[in-house]
Amino acid sequence: MNEDSSQTEIKSNKRSHLQLWIRDFVISVVASFFIITFLYQPVKVEGTSMQPELRDQDRLFVNKFAYNFEKISRDDVVVFYYPRDTTKSYIKRVIALPGDNIRIEDGRVYVNSHRVDEDYVPSQFRDTRSMADMVVPQGEYFVMGDHRSISSDSRDFGPVTRKLIYGKAAFIYWPADNMGVVH
Repeated sequence: MNEDSSQTEIKSNKRSHLQLWIRDFVISVVASFFIITFLYQPVKVEGTSMQPELRDQDRLFVNKFAYNFEKISRDDVVVFYYPRDTTKSYIKRVIALPGDNIRIEDGRVYVNSHRVDEDYVPSQFRDTRSMADMVVPQGEYFVMGDHRSISSDSRDFGPVTRKLIYGKAAFIYWPADNMGVVH
């Protein structure tokens, strides 16, 4: 092999590596766009209404695809457009489902006449608010924050319609000391 063919082969290999790198980069960008647009969306928690599970400034992934295949369940932590201003998003826990009867007596929640065991609400975050019996309308969900004494939730703005709920909180990725699956 002469020197000219060796130089040509080196240039060809460099070009081939560059083409492979560009191809891999484009595939990564397209895959990332698809995942963020249709499957998982990163969000930042703003506020303390979901403490201790979610803290102010936590970063988490919201599964935007989950509710295409599964039903919204009691205790799910959901992200939704605020009913009074749909340019804002809220994150709360589902307490009652469509058709459920809910009442709150001195901060204790009853769904379908059974007291809800809310071990996710520490005693220092409880409040003593009461709310008369109501039946959650079809297609709507009653949501509350875990930090009851400061949460703006369905007790204030009413049940949230299904069409406003766009995802299920899935995984906290920052800060590292709070990293893990959302419960």
